[in-house]
Amino acid sequence: METLIRVRRILRDALQLGDRVDSLTDSSALLGAIPELDSMAVVSVITMIEDEFGVTVDDDEISADTFATLGSLNQFVAEKIGS
Repeated sequence: METLIRVRRILRDALQLGDRVDSLTDSSALLGAIPELDSMAVVSVITMIEDEFGVTVDDDEISADTFATLGSLNQFVAEKIGS
């Protein structure tokens, strides 16, 4: 659960979502549903994930499926950190 809280915080900060991030659930759509999540924002989110969790994300690891929902992004991060 802590990973999810940290991922939400990254989305809040990178996309400047403020309190809107509190309404996101595992099934909440991200890519295509949140206007702030454009290609530049994806790069920012990935960079923040790398910094926050101490991991390296290779370009070939990222796909639209990774950013499909909050749950899929959280699952990706959890797999990266081995939890």
